[in-house]
Amino acid sequence: MGKQYRILTATATALALTFGAAYAATSDAPSAPPPSGPGMMGGPGGHRMEMGMQKQLDQLHGQLKLNADQEKLWQTAIDTMKHNRDTMRESHRQMRQQFESMQNQPILDLNAMHAAHQKLEQQQAQLHEETSTAWLNFYNSLNDQQKTTVSTALKKHFAMMREHGHKMHERWGKHGGGPDGAAAGASATAKP
Repeated sequence: MGKQYRILTATATALALTFGAAYAATSDAPSAPPPSGPGMMGGPGGHRMEMGMQKQLDQLHGQLKLNADQEKLWQTAIDTMKHNRDTMRESHRQMRQQFESMQNQPILDLNAMHAAHQKLEQQQAQLHEETSTAWLNFYNSLNDQQKTTVSTALKKHFAMMREHGHKMHERWGKHGGGPDGAAAGASATAKP
């Protein structure tokens, strides 16, 4: 769940940067998930997050009343974002397969594993930049009223993300994931 949250946060960050808003919580893209982890927005929670993001984008699109030129830039940004998301998913899948293959060797080639991870991070950074550029081109075509609409939508989204983060933090604490939970777990396992 934490990996999906980091990925969603990175996506929100990319959108925030492209829409010209500052997303202070996470301004850097996360590193690639470990080889055994899910890819971009993977798992049942990831699909739900993607659907929620698509719904937010559809609502925003309807509110903006775009002219023909802006509509072309919007569609380019959406297409770029989806294509790059799919490319990242495939890259993560290939990396997981490569790591699984490497783990079957008697002696791990940590240099090769590191090189594969570095390559994936570089590709991920390039794809994020392409997506950001497409969204910035769209955002820069908007008038002040439209930019206000985008800003309002982003601020609402950021508030939801913060609330979601607080709820997850609370759950982790209750289940031994946080400092309080870890201390409680340690005292419960100590023998008298």
